[in-house]
Amino acid sequence: MKMQHETKLIPTRAGSESVRSSSGRAFSIGKLCSLMLLVVATTESWTQVVSANLGSVPSGPATNEVLRLSLSEAINRGLLYNLGAIESDENTRAARGQRLLALSSLLPQVSAGVNENVAQVSFTALGLGAVKIPGIPAVAGPFSYSTASASLSQTLFSFESIQRFRSARTAEQAAALSYRDTLDVITLTVGNAYLQVIEARSRIEAEEAQVQNAKALYDQAVDEFQAGTSPRIDVTRTEVQLHTEQYNLSVARNNFAVAKLSLGRAIGLPLGQAFEIADPLPYADINPPTVEDALKMAYNSRSDFRSALNSAKSAEQALSAAKGQRYPVVAVNGDYGDQGPTFSQSHGVFSFQAGINVPIFTGGRIKGDITQAEAALRQRKAEAENVRGQIDYDVRTAFLNINAAKEQVDVAHQNVDLANDNVARSKERFAAGVTDSVEVVQSEQSLASANDQYITSLYSHNLAKLALARALGVARTNFSQYLGGR
Repeated sequence: MKMQHETKLIPTRAGSESVRSSSGRAFSIGKLCSLMLLVVATTESWTQVVSANLGSVPSGPATNEVLRLSLSEAINRGLLYNLGAIESDENTRAARGQRLLALSSLLPQVSAGVNENVAQVSFTALGLGAVKIPGIPAVAGPFSYSTASASLSQTLFSFESIQRFRSARTAEQAAALSYRDTLDVITLTVGNAYLQVIEARSRIEAEEAQVQNAKALYDQAVDEFQAGTSPRIDVTRTEVQLHTEQYNLSVARNNFAVAKLSLGRAIGLPLGQAFEIADPLPYADINPPTVEDALKMAYNSRSDFRSALNSAKSAEQALSAAKGQRYPVVAVNGDYGDQGPTFSQSHGVFSFQAGINVPIFTGGRIKGDITQAEAALRQRKAEAENVRGQIDYDVRTAFLNINAAKEQVDVAHQNVDLANDNVARSKERFAAGVTDSVEVVQSEQSLASANDQYITSLYSHNLAKLALARALGVARTNFSQYLGGR
């Protein structure tokens, strides 16, 4: 059963501007520090994956209109213009070219040509000048003749070439799977960048509310000082708090602008294109499968794992090809042409050859190729097992992060309510002259910290859900089911 925290405004009971439940300032170590350690530590690996795909190719000139960008549109743009996707696609094309090259050695090679030849021969230069043969001059020519010919060569059997073609074909399949995995990673990259923009915007909203609260508190302190019911220190203290909140608002606005630039960079938006995000992505719980079922799904769905297995298979076939160099090679070739002084006075000519080539001694070349192929095979197998272990790590980590972030959201939401109540009571006590402005400033800071924790927990929860989709190998196709974007 899904649970949702709506992003409605949470009223501050002191009568000042309301604060969004999903807003706050930069994260500070507080009550939720112990719960955040797990997410912060495991998010580092996601950040390394994400940072490798932040480049893109700009998609044309910017327009004067402000683009409303949904999560789905952002991801689709990333899949088209992200540099990682483009390079991975070109790697697939290169692998296809390698397969065609390997295939060409198994297919007939046919060529045709037309030649016009003009020559003059000096018999003296050939050592025949001293021999006087009646009727034969010392220099022959110039003379000319024409040739039209076609040639064909065919390898009838080469175990090496057959295995190299199979290896190249499997490598092409591995490259295609690697491309699909890259699209999954780019979905995580763009989704994370989109979430960071939402987080940064929420912090602006929270800081704007904090500035208004601090301004109201400052005005109240000034009024009471002028009325003689409050000391000057309260005015100074509340003014410092106001300037602090204004500073934090400036930082939040800059972070928001930088986050938007990062998102635009990842998805290849036109340079200088103005845009705004359209999906708020509120909190929504999910019902993931069990860890065991998730692992089974991931092993079947993760393209990087299947690509690693194909790479190991390709290396195994390459090793077989290296060993196949010791086998005989059967080949034929022949050509047929029409040759004469002119084509009207020509006559057919042809040649044909068939043979078996058996390597007897190659100076250790074949042994060297086999040794290299064996080492490459061991590397590919180790890499495949490493990916298997990485999948287990990714899935289990995603589950831990989702559970931790869910707990953080619940606790942080309660803290926001408590902090709002504390602010209201502090302001009432200050207005009644029971306490000074210190208590009110401290309660305002507690509210800001609670809002900050709530924002961080929402971001962590959404990122954990997206990371789970990536861990299962379904981020590109099912991201909306995990994040709820349109």
